[in-house]
Amino acid sequence: MSNTPFSGNRELWLAQIFSSQAAQAGGVVRRRATEVERRIGRGQLELEVRRRGFHMFECAGQFVIVCTRGDVRLIC
Repeated sequence: MSNTPFSGNRELWLAQIFSSQAAQAGGVVRRRATEVERRIGRGQLELEVRRRGFHMFECAGQFVIVCTRGDVRLIC
């Protein structure tokens, strides 16, 4: 597998994530880290999450995006 990000439409892929029902409702979306790396690259996803004022963390090979600008508190 190549380390080069997916050459398809990155904007469309991002739009699909952030237009999901969960994202629109201020919920949580997740994507496999390997898929993100293949499609757009970790840095590009991080930039988009920051641009939107959302929060993201990585857990068990997944990127978890909290689609709200409100505070997030990790309990345990």
